[in-house]
Amino acid sequence: MTSRIAVLLPCYNESTAIAQTVAAFRAALPDATIYVYDNNSSDDTVAVARAAGAIVRTERMQGKGNVVRRMFADVDADIYVMADGDATYDATAAPALVARLLDEQLDMVVGSRVTQVTAAYRRGHVLGNKAMTGMLAQLFGRSFTDIFSGYRVFSRRFVKSFPVLSAGFEIETEISVHALELKMPTGEIETAYFARPEGSESKLSTYRDGFRIARTIVTLYRIERPLLFFGAIAALLSLAVLALGIPLIVTYMHTHLVPRLPTAVLVVGLAILAALNVFTGLILDTVVRGRREVRRLAYLSHRAPGGDDRRSDAVGA
Repeated sequence: MTSRIAVLLPCYNESTAIAQTVAAFRAALPDATIYVYDNNSSDDTVAVARAAGAIVRTERMQGKGNVVRRMFADVDADIYVMADGDATYDATAAPALVARLLDEQLDMVVGSRVTQVTAAYRRGHVLGNKAMTGMLAQLFGRSFTDIFSGYRVFSRRFVKSFPVLSAGFEIETEISVHALELKMPTGEIETAYFARPEGSESKLSTYRDGFRIARTIVTLYRIERPLLFFGAIAALLSLAVLALGIPLIVTYMHTHLVPRLPTAVLVVGLAILAALNVFTGLILDTVVRGRREVRRLAYLSHRAPGGDDRRSDAVGA
């Protein structure tokens, strides 16, 4: 059975690059359906994309995360190739990404960016990527070499089990965490990364978007690892209790008096807060486990990429 491939291109003011992008993916994947999702562009992105032969749709809620949510909900396919509409990703690598997904029955293949052009991949973004990748590895046990790459190939079961919550460019981080949390089989392939065509401008802000991504990682860690998150807070509070309480205990052992009553009250309050954080973590950990099981079942309701559709065989039998 031939797999249906959809190329998804989120766009915002990419009239200078979208035609080139559409043409490149059409040449690389001639049997694929190419969708351009416009996000309130003020230039001619829609007209240019439509003239290039893409199916053009619009998402009014601003932000890449909102566009990805709409694309994943609307488009029905077996394999999804997602890239940016700015002609920075190497469309000729798409067949290799798709082949890797099918041959190894993976749920996501990341096009890890490699470039020698400083203007294409600024040094600040490289350092930020490495820092965030390391943070993600520390928080979730494993990671990818390029968690911010917008060039990815997904299986149907990844897309239809992914509850997109992000609104902006932190969507790539959320995608990576979703794969790590459900322990999905994934892969990476190095792909060329090009500078934007002349007249095309990046929508990224190094510091603003970096802060949002860091905040997203911490938030996801709180949501997905509540026992460790609240346990860490409890540990810090416990250290404060020991630092403030031991001198009080020593004084009491010698004098049988508690001369610093406000400090004693503070120690008791901190100890109560530490205990509350431990129990909060335990309760939320049970809730998260149940949520993870539901997501896993939603994931398993779809067949593996490149695999036989056992449900159809069962019906036919």
